[in-house]
Amino acid sequence: MKLGATPLMVFFGMLMAISLHSQQSSQSDTVAGRPHYQAVWLEADPVVDGDVLGDAVWQVVPAIDKLVQFQPNYGKPASEKTLIRVGYTKTTFYVAVVCYDSEPDKIVISDSRRDADLNDEDSFLFIIDTYNDRQNGFLFGTNAQGMEYDAQINNEGVGTMNANRQQGGVIGGTNLNWDASWTVRTEVKEYGWSAEFAIPMRSIRFSAGQNKTWGLNFQRNISKRTETAYWASLPLRFDMKRVSQAGKLTGLNLESPGNLTLIPYVLGRGVNNRAVDPAETETDFEAGADVKYSVTPSLTLDLTYNTDFAQVEVDDQQINLDRFNLFFPEKRAFFLENAGQFSVGSPGEVDLFFSRRIGIGEDGSVVPIIGGARLSGKVGQTNVGLLSMFTDAVEEAGIIENNYSVARVNHDFRGTRSSLGGIYISRSGLDGSGDDYNRVYAMDGKWGIGNKATITGFMAKSNTPGLSGQDHAFKLLSNYNWNGWDISAGYTEVAENFNPEVGFLQRTAFRKPEFLLLKAHRFKNDGLLMEIRPHASYRGFWNFDDQLVTGFLHVDNHWVFPSGLEVHTGVNFTTERVLEPFTISDITVPVGFYKNEELQLVIITNPNNAFNLSTRTFIGGYFDGKRITNTGTANYRIGDRFNTSLTFSHSDISLQDGDLSAFVGGLRLSYSFTPRIFVQSLLQRNNVSNITSVNARFGWLQNANTGLFVVFNVVKDDDFTDALNNQVLTIKYTHRFDLLR
Repeated sequence: MKLGATPLMVFFGMLMAISLHSQQSSQSDTVAGRPHYQAVWLEADPVVDGDVLGDAVWQVVPAIDKLVQFQPNYGKPASEKTLIRVGYTKTTFYVAVVCYDSEPDKIVISDSRRDADLNDEDSFLFIIDTYNDRQNGFLFGTNAQGMEYDAQINNEGVGTMNANRQQGGVIGGTNLNWDASWTVRTEVKEYGWSAEFAIPMRSIRFSAGQNKTWGLNFQRNISKRTETAYWASLPLRFDMKRVSQAGKLTGLNLESPGNLTLIPYVLGRGVNNRAVDPAETETDFEAGADVKYSVTPSLTLDLTYNTDFAQVEVDDQQINLDRFNLFFPEKRAFFLENAGQFSVGSPGEVDLFFSRRIGIGEDGSVVPIIGGARLSGKVGQTNVGLLSMFTDAVEEAGIIENNYSVARVNHDFRGTRSSLGGIYISRSGLDGSGDDYNRVYAMDGKWGIGNKATITGFMAKSNTPGLSGQDHAFKLLSNYNWNGWDISAGYTEVAENFNPEVGFLQRTAFRKPEFLLLKAHRFKNDGLLMEIRPHASYRGFWNFDDQLVTGFLHVDNHWVFPSGLEVHTGVNFTTERVLEPFTISDITVPVGFYKNEELQLVIITNPNNAFNLSTRTFIGGYFDGKRITNTGTANYRIGDRFNTSLTFSHSDISLQDGDLSAFVGGLRLSYSFTPRIFVQSLLQRNNVSNITSVNARFGWLQNANTGLFVVFNVVKDDDFTDALNNQVLTIKYTHRFDLLR
């Protein structure tokens, strides 16, 4: 499978085409057929208490009253009346909504926690594309109880994501860990419910000036009908994060609000290693701070000293049933803010910059972060990201002090959904030797071909002492996505000596062709089925000896019902070439070439129900034997305060060398006293390493995820001769001081 230099030539041709396209096309900032709304300057600030109908300020503001269903009846008007008003002052951006409901007693409130999923309850969300670049935005939402939901959207939400407040990878996607300082209040009455949002201008990023235009869209979810409706209607397979299809908010006259924020913390920690001495508890007291300063309304400087992440939820346990690296996503808020600006590569497979390399050792141990700085935002149409972090030495682990630096520039060509950029990533050991370092250089580009297609790619090279030649990586991916069609084809290559030490590689030294062909069809009648999505996909990993190492052909159909139930029925044709024996637990998989088939079944019940379930089952061949694997999540809620989630992964594997039953389970419990006061716990069990862990957290939030946190962690195994039994209690308080208002 020798493709030669053709992909590189195509990549350079794509970059030239982007530049030429941007010069030849001066596409208008507005999109044909998109709705518009004239921004209203408010002479007085409304009282933000949720009473929209009783506030005289809102009565003189024109209302948006037409929303279009996305589901279940695509293209029809929303089943309930909605009135939306938008206004702003010098310091604050306001949104008011009245969600009329003919059956207010059936309004569903499923979760009060900040950033909990809003798609399984009655809720209202909106997105603002403040740069009007048709690629990025800020997403805000609430439910009838006034919970706070906010997220940073990069690259129109494209990227893998995980429901646990975290991207599965740091390439594009939805960053729920972005927490801004803002206010929302709601009320529920006989007409339905209403909400008022007050978002300080200093909490978002934008370009100041006269007569500015933002992208804008609204979404309302009506739980009892499993209904979703938008202001700016969207083609099938899209959601509100597709900001290139948003409406427009015009006539904004914006000034720089000024922003200087100090966020100090104090922390006390007690550690008891009961396996060593149950009576001895080590105590530790720490303090540190973050500073946030808006250099311009669109460019922010963040400084951090003695950075701590005690309040972050622990990683989900995983069992490696293959021979390639497991991916554990980033969960630390400092690194996730503006993460999309530092992202180049292929999500979860070839991440050129993976922030978990900073402050976390290879074995998952904590490496103290001394401090650092980040400058991120926009200068005109150019995204800028500069990051420099210093970590301390850990003598017992043989880790020296290190500096991690990233420089990222990415230019968006106005109105074209196209961009061109580059990145430099460095790790430098600070032992004075001068030969302990790693560098990665890369260019990347995106060519938006109208609203329906894109060609994206990157090309990278690493520089590591002792490694020379064969140190490149690149990817090309073309995609057509419109009116239910999703067609893509791509090629990725990672050379043998490519070594991104501040990145993530799922596997090394491979060539990978891939394709996807999917067609979503929405039925127009109100029959049994709402939508079907037949599709086929393939990915193959070849080594540089032209041997197929892994092949995966997937043929499937998704059956979607108006009730919210989904059933996916598929078959997978797999190929695995094992060049060196490896072990799964204590079972050896010998050298060989294995071709297998397996059935795949996915069931997703209506998430609007108090109890809902999603499962995925594989039954078929596995290397030189067979397996049955079941994974899934069961959610149950009582009222609007108590939520529980059981995640499980169970595999029965029978190979020629032996049998294995592998189980990982996790139980999440959450109770919200108010949207800002909660208790949460995560109990996990792994029967392969026999590890049981407990993570319990109490949070009393003030704003932007600051406040009081009490965290208790326990990690225990079943080894009575060399037992692991650690208990850690942490109390942390962090406060936000807005020094410029």
